[in-house]
Order: sequence, then C-alpha cells, then structure tokens
Amino acid sequence: MTALPAALDAFFARRGWALHPHQAEMLARASEPALLLIAPTGGGKTLAGFLPTLAELASGPHDGLHTLYISPLKALAADIRRNLGTPVAEAGLDIRIEDRTGDTSATTRRRQRADPPEILLTTPESLALLLSYEDAPRIFAGLQRVVVDEIHALAESKRGDQLLLCLTRLEALAPGLRRVFLSATVEDPEALAALVSIPPCPVLHADPGPEPDIGMLQTEERPPWAGGGGAYAIPAVLEEVRRHRTTLIFHNTRAQAEIFFHNLWLANTDNLPIGIHHGSLARAQREKVEAAMVAGELRAIVCTGSLDLGIDWGDVDLVIQIGAPKNVKRLIQRIGRANHRYNAPSKALLVPANRFEILECLAALDAAKAHDLDGDPRGPGPRDVLCQHILIRACAGPFDEGELYREVKGCGAYRSLSRAQFDEALDFCATGGYGLGAYDRWQRLMLRDGLWTLRDPRSAARIRMNIGTIQDSDLLKVRMRGQGTPLGEIEEGFAASLTPGDTFLFGGKIVRFEGLKEMAVEVSRERGRKPKIAVYTGTKFSTSTRLSERLLRLFEARDFARLPEHTRSWLAHQEEVSRLPGPGELLVESFPHEGRHYACFYGFAGRNAQQTLGLLLTRRMEDARLAPLGFVSTDYATLVWSLEPVTDPGPLLAAAPLREEFETWLQGNAVMKRTFRASATIAGLIERNMGAGGRKTGRQATFSSDILYDTLVRYAPEHILMGITREEAMRGLVDFGRIEEMLARSHGTWDFRVLPGLTPFAAPLFLEHGRVPVDGEAGERLMVEAAEKLLAESE
Repeated sequence: MTALPAALDAFFARRGWALHPHQAEMLARASEPALLLIAPTGGGKTLAGFLPTLAELASGPHDGLHTLYISPLKALAADIRRNLGTPVAEAGLDIRIEDRTGDTSATTRRRQRADPPEILLTTPESLALLLSYEDAPRIFAGLQRVVVDEIHALAESKRGDQLLLCLTRLEALAPGLRRVFLSATVEDPEALAALVSIPPCPVLHADPGPEPDIGMLQTEERPPWAGGGGAYAIPAVLEEVRRHRTTLIFHNTRAQAEIFFHNLWLANTDNLPIGIHHGSLARAQREKVEAAMVAGELRAIVCTGSLDLGIDWGDVDLVIQIGAPKNVKRLIQRIGRANHRYNAPSKALLVPANRFEILECLAALDAAKAHDLDGDPRGPGPRDVLCQHILIRACAGPFDEGELYREVKGCGAYRSLSRAQFDEALDFCATGGYGLGAYDRWQRLMLRDGLWTLRDPRSAARIRMNIGTIQDSDLLKVRMRGQGTPLGEIEEGFAASLTPGDTFLFGGKIVRFEGLKEMAVEVSRERGRKPKIAVYTGTKFSTSTRLSERLLRLFEARDFARLPEHTRSWLAHQEEVSRLPGPGELLVESFPHEGRHYACFYGFAGRNAQQTLGLLLTRRMEDARLAPLGFVSTDYATLVWSLEPVTDPGPLLAAAPLREEFETWLQGNAVMKRTFRASATIAGLIERNMGAGGRKTGRQATFSSDILYDTLVRYAPEHILMGITREEAMRGLVDFGRIEEMLARSHGTWDFRVLPGLTPFAAPLFLEHGRVPVDGEAGERLMVEAAEKLLAESE
C-alpha cells in the first residue's frame, strides 16, 4: 500500500495536509506482522497507526471488527474517537467507530458484542473482559489490526503484562493479526520491540523534530532548603501564566497540586481563569476542566500525571514542572504537552522545590537535551497476572493446558516461563495451591475430557467483576452536604483521621468535614480557615537510577558555572568542610550536633531505597549498641541520629549481613502484607467485587488478606503467592535492588569522614518531614537519664 485511497487523498488535499514521512512509511509497511513506531509528541503517530485501517476500510466493506485500538486512558480513547471521526466523516467513509471502557453503558456493551463496529477503541481491562466471554472467538474472528497507543506507559506496569498476554490470545483467535505499537518516549527501543513481539519487531523512528526550549524558571526568592511544594515560585509562575496563552503546571503528587493551586489562587489578583485536574476529582469535574481547556477558556491548569499522555488539550504553549521531575522520560512526556504540533518546539520551565533539586533539575535538563532517557530493566512477567489470565481463559470456555502454555510463552514478558512455573500457577487457579486445597471456595477449575474448565460456571461472573491489575486504594466518596453528586474521592485512612469541624483542601477549595453518611464523606463549604491536606495515593516518585548517576557525574565534573551563585557557594562550602559525593564511592559523614551523634549516608539511590536503608541501618546500629533514635531520608541521603557515634560504617554496610537483616525485617513488615494483598487480589485469591453482595471495604479486604497471609507464613511458606509477594516486594516500595546497586557501585568501600559539626549537605535533612523514630535501647536510656535528673533535682 503506497498511496491513500481517493476519498482520503481528497480529504487531505482539502485540508492542505500532506503525509509526514513516517506516516507514509507506516502505510507502505501495512502488511508487517508487528511494528513499533517512535514519533515525537504532536507528530501524528496515532493517525499513522490508523492510516492502513482507514485505507483498507475505504477500499471495501468489512464484516465485523477490523481494528482494535488500545490506550492506557479512557479519556484518550474518547479523544481519539472524536479526532478520528473528522476524517472519516469528511471523506464520506461508511465506518463505525466506537469506544468501549468502564464508562460505556451495559446496553451499548451488549450491542457491541453482538454487532461489533469496524473500529473499536478500548483499554487493556476492557479487552481482557471481552476475551473472557464464550463468544470471544466470534467477536474477534475477522480482526485484522491492533493499534496500541502510548505503549511505553503500559509496558512499565502490570497493565502492560496483561495486555501483552491478551494479544497472544488474540493472535490465536485471529491468525495473521497485524500489531502496531506507538510511543513518543522510549529509552531502549530494541528492548521494547523484544517485549511486545517474538521475534522482536522492526522499529520505525520518525524525525524527532526541533529541540525543545527547556530552562529553569528564574525567581527572585531562593528555593528553600527542604520541602517539595514550590510555593516560593508562585509570583514568577503567575508572571509566566500572564505571558502565555495556556500553561500546564505539573506536580508529582496530588496533594502538592492541591496546595499549590490553593496558594496560586490566593495570589491571583488578576482573577485569571485557572483550573485544577487530578485523578481523585470526580469525573464530571475533570471533564469540565478538559472542555474548558479545549475551548481555550483557561489560562492555566494545575495538574498531575492525569494530563501526561497524548490527549490534545488545546492551545497549550508552556509547561511548568514544579519540583524535580525525578525521571527524564516523564519530563519529555510532559514537555510534549506544549505546542502539540509536528516540527514546533515545545517550551518548558522547571521549578526546583529545594536546593538539592536545583542540581537534579540541571541534571535532568542535560539528560533531556542529550536524549538520555531512563528506565529500569524489566524482570520476568509477574505471576499474579498470569494466574488472572488463566482464570480469564477458563471463563471463555474449556482449554488445553499445553496450548495455553505455548500461547503464554509467545508473550515477550513470559518467554522464559518454565513449564513447572506455569503448572504451579494452573494448580493455584484450580485448587488454591498447597495449603488451601481443602477449601471449596478456591476449587475453581477441574479437568473434564482432558480440558480444563470452570468447576462452577456461575463463578465466571465473579471472576469477570475482578478483572484488572489496577489496585484501587481504599477510597470514600466526598459529597457536599445536601447534594448527591460526588466531588471526588479521598483515602479511607485520611477520612478516619477527621473529626467533625476539621477542614481540608479538595478540588482547590477548603471544605469542612461534617461526618460520614452512607459510606460517603459529607462536607460543607468553609472559608478563611487553614486546611488540612487530603492524603492521596498518587505515587511519590523516586529519582531514577540514570538521573542519580548524572547527578554524581555533575559533582565529579565540577560543572557549576550554570548554577545560581547561592548554590555554587553552598557546594563550595561543602567541599571546604567535607567533600562532594561522586560516582564509584559512598560518602558517609559522622558528626555531633546539639548533644546527639549523626551519621549521613549519601547513597543517591532514590527515596524508597534510602528509606529502606534507614530502617536497616538503625536495626544494625541497635545490634551494635549505638542506640539509634531515628532517621530521615530523601532521594539523595539517609540521616541517622543516635546516642553513640558511628566510628566505622563498614560493619553497618557489609552486603551479606545487610541482606540478611533485610530478609528478617521484610518477613514481618507491613510492606509484605500490603504487597500480598495486592498480588492475592490480582491472582484471584481475594475478591474485592462481590456481585450482588456488593464490594468489600478496604478494612474488610485487609482483614481477609492478613488472615490468609499469617496462615500461609505459618503453614505454607512455599505457597506460590508467598513467592510472588516476595518478588513484588523486592521491586516495589522497598527497592532493595537499588541498595545493592549502590553497594556494588562503591565496590564495598566508602569515604568515611569524622567531622566536628553539621555539614552543608546534611543541613537540609534536618528540615525534612517524615522523620522515623526508633524504639529501642536509646529510649530506655533517655528515660533513665531523665529520671536521674529529676532525682538529683529533688535532693
């Protein structure tokens, strides 16, 4: 296929459009079994993915579903339907385009199964649900093409693993299926091509376009020593909003977005129209903001990752990132929201939230300009997702285990899956696994005539209700008193901490907690009081490994000329008093301060790993009778304070004992129980959605999972879910792998400095929130000292 059909060609001519080279090449390579297109944001990659579909459907009618489009966001599917409808309508093509997501009505979903449109736009979860029905072979029999958008966003999570397993199922149902994967930011295209296709598919690179215009926002006020809100920069941010048509102001967490929006609005004396957008707000409120953006009615939108991906949100001409981006790929993705047009440079400004982030922002700018994207190597496909896939396959009808194993092995993430591992997952789905086989509720599959089938066909409905890998946090609706429409959701734990009369920020407004009514948080409007801040589950990003390496190389190169004078003098003072950290070594400082002893470990391993390091170090220090009192961690360092000084970090940092300490700590830690609950829910052991019985609350689900976890730890420690939980915990919140990388990077040696007092680099950690106290010998000693002092005073 080398040219567009006449109807489409005429449409392009009327618009004065011409195909970009990568779009023409996608058309020419339409027969490829699989293809990965990497094109810049605004480069027309989604249209490039659809051009072969439109060309084929314009050439003649097709019976049933021709092309399946999959995106990570429901809103993106709806946006593509609107955008794709224009060329289809104006070219006079008789093509039905529909979307199918969790927001689609039950009536429409039933009709789509009976009479699929030629083009169906959906999400990974809705595709998995479609594949669970007995009529899946009929629905997908004529499927010709699959277009997966924003594959980089899916490939980094379990949603991507589930999607890729579903694609292997689709290939079995529709032999000859052609797959196209689209992305704007990929750090390792060859690795991604090997993940999405066996053998690895060809990679098509579009012209990257002009370099983005990125810099750091210049402010009159200096950034604070610690914190992450960026409030000091609000006057400068408002000035940039005045100078541009539409500005997106990105934050890394929802709570920070709420705080910033509140303070920005208080400073907005010109009454510029400014909105807020994040995932905890009600859908209706988000859609209202989105519509205003598209219509050009807003001058600025304070937002989070909810606006990261490829939706065209109107005439955005500036992106401001508050706080270091923590990840270069995320920065590039967000920058691309500005000037969302091909061959138009994007404009972005970074606002470091504190002094250390000035350095991180500089490293991120250099990485972005060098196209040095970050990303962690992928491990094997998670086995809890495999268990769910087996149950989904059983819902669709009897299956042969050998055929399903070969299908699963055709997925890049599971290419190394052994037959023994597959059989263990199958046994778990059939019986609940070792230790749970005596319970009827987990006897779900049975062999009949050599094929595996559901023991009770009625269980299919409950399995379908729990399909998906996104773990809902325990959320409660927020409603204004006297109104039925919810404003959004907050965490159950945060709601439990409220008493009537408490105030908190939500949707940029201060609201007053009135009470819980029918499992909803009832609030009223409150003006002029200082609010609490709602606690959201949005991920607190850790600085990536690649960005941390760049930061250490920046110290080594002494490339400080581009830094503000106050930052240069801070670095110079650190060199005078101690030294700067560098690659290939671990700097450890020990110093007294105000009657306590402090040790600072500059690991640059990211917040999660540094937090875990603090927990392990204080346990080791307790064993060494150093009487630790507590610790605090950032992305760059862990500061521990104690009654006795650290005189040799060697025994504390020895790799083998540290791992042994980690194993002991992890077994009894709440992280394991939380991880077990998530994996058990994905694997189907725990059901959150109960059908006619309703939905379990967060506390009910936690209670159920905690009982199961304690039972398996005691009686079946080799159970498959215990192994899965361990794997997930290791690469999840505790991030122990980065601690091991840090120790390997330093080759088991460290630069240990015993100093007379507080150092410039350690000082900001004294101002950090999130200090973790340690209960142990130190507390007992302080109590004894206090008692002796009282006795002495009484004599």
